[in-house]
Amino acid sequence: MKVPSVSGRNRPPPVPKTEEHRFPCDACGGDMRFDPGDDRMICDHCGNTESLARTSPSAIREIDIRAGLDTASRDAPQEETRVLSCPNCAAQVEFDPAMHAAECPFCATPVVTDTGTNRHIKPAAVGPFVLEERQAHDAMDQWLGNLWFAPNGLQKYARKGQKMNGIYVPFWTIDAQTQTAYRGQRGDTYYVTQTVMRDGKPTRVQVPKIRWSRRSGRVARFFDDVLVLASTSLPKRHTDALEPWDLAGLAPYAPQYLAGFRAEAYSIDLRAGLTEARARMDAVIQRDVRMDIGGDQQRIDALDTKLSDVTFKHILLPVWVAAYKYRGKSYRFVVNGQSGRVQGERPYSAIKIALAVLAALILAGIAAFFYQGG
Repeated sequence: MKVPSVSGRNRPPPVPKTEEHRFPCDACGGDMRFDPGDDRMICDHCGNTESLARTSPSAIREIDIRAGLDTASRDAPQEETRVLSCPNCAAQVEFDPAMHAAECPFCATPVVTDTGTNRHIKPAAVGPFVLEERQAHDAMDQWLGNLWFAPNGLQKYARKGQKMNGIYVPFWTIDAQTQTAYRGQRGDTYYVTQTVMRDGKPTRVQVPKIRWSRRSGRVARFFDDVLVLASTSLPKRHTDALEPWDLAGLAPYAPQYLAGFRAEAYSIDLRAGLTEARARMDAVIQRDVRMDIGGDQQRIDALDTKLSDVTFKHILLPVWVAAYKYRGKSYRFVVNGQSGRVQGERPYSAIKIALAVLAALILAGIAAFFYQGG
């Protein structure tokens, strides 16, 4: 698909002022926050709760990809947020105006917030947190407890005074209808009888051969919600391993869901996200073509894919993040805020590894001794 060119001469539409995402309690005036697992707001100061009416998922709008790539378009709503850019991991996390200094939630680097703002496409949907911080801690403890060759006391050290940060991580979803014309070859296996020498004697054997024949045709597929991470602050292998996400549970974006949490601004723009989504689509299309060619083996000589009805959404998905330092080095782990799936970095105990190797050598020596004695 050709990406439409965008003229820099067009003046972008006006951007709404930065939202503070603060919701005062009607009972005591304190700040209310979103309560994970329940569609409600809660005040930690007095315990007052307020129901949060969820809008129908049908209100989540897909946006034409050309509107998203055109910065002057009014069809892709824009917003401005005040962000902190971490000098260590380059994370861009939204902060409220009252905050002046903080620790990066992704790598635990002490930083001082800047006063700049970030203009970007406004989220269309959010996957609300389901797990509370306590439940994320439990998932973390179980994960740490199952680690092999971890230093003694790591689990206790990681939990000691450890606060987990609830972060809404940015993603793109891409929809597209594809039509692919292909040329290739189908390989069918057949067998021929040949005489070979085995142990000095002629032996008749069946030898497989491949008969190739040319094939051409067309395949079509509709791709729905191809998910692309729009952040570089965490290792992609970790965030990819948090899948699957409950995209059916997305709610239309409302700032109430962000109350008490932080949201990361995307650092991978829509154009780059579309490129990654297209690579994922191409891999699926190649599989479809091989199935259409059939046979025992396939060769693909040419593919011509046309995309139509390409749309996108900017969405936020919930992740509990913790960063801890062990012997001067930072380690991070992430917990899927919907399912509790955990991924992360971990240190290894050189002493435990050395003892395990020594024990294996001793066991091998004992086994060899008895084998030779027998």
